[in-house]
Amino acid sequence: MRVLLFLYLFTATLLSCRQGQKEGSAKKEAPPTSDNQVASPTSNFGLTEQEIAEGWTSLFDGKSTAGWHVYQRKSDGSAWKADSGYLYLDPAKKVDGKVVGGGDLISDSTYEDFHLILEWRISPKGNSGIIFGIQDDPKYEYCWLTGPEMQILDNDGHPDGKISKHRAGNLYDLVSIGVEPVKPVGEWNKAEIRFVNGNLECWLNGYAVVEVFIGDASWKLRVKESKFKDMPGFAAFKSGHIGLQDHGDPVWFRNIKIRRL
Repeated sequence: MRVLLFLYLFTATLLSCRQGQKEGSAKKEAPPTSDNQVASPTSNFGLTEQEIAEGWTSLFDGKSTAGWHVYQRKSDGSAWKADSGYLYLDPAKKVDGKVVGGGDLISDSTYEDFHLILEWRISPKGNSGIIFGIQDDPKYEYCWLTGPEMQILDNDGHPDGKISKHRAGNLYDLVSIGVEPVKPVGEWNKAEIRFVNGNLECWLNGYAVVEVFIGDASWKLRVKESKFKDMPGFAAFKSGHIGLQDHGDPVWFRNIKIRRL
């Protein structure tokens, strides 16, 4: 009788432990993310322990385009390539002037208040840009219909370099910069964009180049005097995707990281 009682208690205890293990495992599962906070497989790439503690997330894993997609998926994005820590556009194949497999590359996640840091390098006579606040919506044919752009440019080789608000570091067609700390073609430039409650600040190679409030009377006047004057969705949303522009020219990016604020 004692043996049977012992076996009964032993079996009950074993079953209870197994059930507890299953319940414990279930509690450790990560909660599902919302549509605007897609889980990123690249979250810690290239970051220091301090940066991770401060809330920085890597947007590039150094070897793939994971965490990114072409705006409205108008192509397979095969012209965007990753290798040896660089994310770059290879425009070798074009049809009617458009890069085969290209298109503006945008982050899977959206961001409202954020601090973005990355490095870029442009090709001779090249043009590109860093765009934010993008709405990935079929009603907007191009991502720049909703997102402002920090310009990337070969100032000396590209025709846009002759336009004061189209030079590297400018908020494209809206704000020209007082200093031009851009490095020569082929060298890496460090860009930063910080956007909080409508306040936009941009830096290029450590120099403050843009400071503007999006939405006030002064901003509305800037837009009215720009190419965006007839685009009602331009800079009209609190959050959006981050974009790397395909302007048909080779451009390279690295060390892409962002922090929500």
